Amino acid sequence: MRQNVQVKTALVIMAHPDDADFWAAGTISLWVRDRWTVTLLLVTSGDAGGFEPGADRPAMAARRRDEQREAAAILGVGSVRFLDGFSDGHVRPDEALVRALVTAIRQVKPDLVLSQSPERTWTDIRLSHPDHLAVGEATARAVYPFARNPFAFPELAAAGLEAFAVRELWLQGDPSPNHAVDVTTVWPQREAALLAHASQHPDPGAAADRAFREAALVAQRFGLPADRLAEEFKRVIIPD
Repeated sequence: MRQNVQVKTALVIMAHPDDADFWAAGTISLWVRDRWTVTLLLVTSGDAGGFEPGADRPAMAARRRDEQREAAAILGVGSVRFLDGFSDGHVRPDEALVRALVTAIRQVKPDLVLSQSPERTWTDIRLSHPDHLAVGEATARAVYPFARNPFAFPELAAAGLEAFAVRELWLQGDPSPNHAVDVTTVWPQREAALLAHASQHPDPGAAADRAFREAALVAQRFGLPADRLAEEFKRVIIPD
């Protein structure tokens, strides 16, 4: 299944560097191939990640920002942003984060926002990291109702960031996905983007194999042919 051809601008909001590349890089690559404008926004710099004992945390954050920019370049995403003031492992869907996300939405004016699900799934606990759930909840609040409400955060409107209505919200890692994207034709780019996050892969070959198996299972669940690979999302159409 392919995306709505009328949608041309997407804002991807994730908690950590690599979150998008684990589960949505193929979809993002297809959007770029179809000449969408894609902006990637990371709430944290992933300073709590990695597998190196005693690794310097500020240095890890800088490394992960570089890895994310490399992965984005592989997919053709030209705009990568990082928020300040939010720490890996301590994200909360509070007013400060919602306001920051409303600001980004009003700046980018995306037709579609892709983020993480605020609902926990027990089939793969990696998808339900507390930061993922918090970013998903804050994104949902930002998309509806705050970004479109002209009376929410009036200081943003005073600064020229007028209310904007997002048309679709896609959630990765949701326990009840209802939409699949066939990413078979862009699998090399997807895999390369995932492996660009070298600090997060003690065994790159195993990471690539697992990603392949998972994408094949998604394709199977959605009834695609046996040789296809897919990514799955909860797709929410937002009424006017």
